[in-house]
Amino acid sequence: MSEDRSLLDDEMWSDLRRLTAARIGLRRTGASLATGPLLDFKLAHARARDAVHEPLDEARLIAELAGLGLETIASASAAESRKQFLMRPDLGRRLAAHSEQMLASHAARYDVAFVIADGLSARAVQQHAAHVLGFVVPMLRDEGWRIAPLVIVRHGRVATGDAIATLLGADCAAVLIGERPGLSAPDSMGAYLTWQPAPHTTDADRNCISNIRPDGIKYSEAAHKLAHMLRAMRARRISGVQLKDDSDRLPDGANIEAAIPDAGKQL
Repeated sequence: MSEDRSLLDDEMWSDLRRLTAARIGLRRTGASLATGPLLDFKLAHARARDAVHEPLDEARLIAELAGLGLETIASASAAESRKQFLMRPDLGRRLAAHSEQMLASHAARYDVAFVIADGLSARAVQQHAAHVLGFVVPMLRDEGWRIAPLVIVRHGRVATGDAIATLLGADCAAVLIGERPGLSAPDSMGAYLTWQPAPHTTDADRNCISNIRPDGIKYSEAAHKLAHMLRAMRARRISGVQLKDDSDRLPDGANIEAAIPDAGKQL
């Protein structure tokens, strides 16, 4: 009877496991995890640690972005090594002096600056950034958006996008960054969007699209959300807690500017 009950429980948990990557209903031996689930946990933990320390292959990423028809600029934060980046978050939020000078030479008038930063998972942007931009850049270009050169930031955190957008002269900053690896997702990418960022911009001024990856928010869906939020930011001249993501309420491809009365007069 006990064995039959165990089989029924295992079958129930198996059905639930198909719906989530979370670790639920793990088998136990006495008070401890069974060997199989324990080894799976240790492997996931090792992958998450590797993702944090893995370097970004800038040359490969630049080659993958070449098809978008935009200049790509490689830059760096003030953190001189991966170790320093992890130990000193403040340095990862600032650009290196030579990068500031280089970006200032590209200043013009742009609607949006896309920034790709390795963050806490270089693997995430290495695998997903080019795919998302491959959807969103042509979408915005067809609508007449002035798109700044793409900027890759080594050892960068979200706030580097503020300085980059300011130096380039862009109204919107869109930072694609590797998120903190989890035990079920070492390659999750986030997109942080800010309207007219400045030195005193805070996280409350940003909008975030999280968990961009094939097993999370898929590339086309992420691009739709990203373009929708950028349109809303430009039309309403706000971002962050004042601006809510209602992209799921509009049909694919709907233009938020057309849905807002007098949107053109606010530009």
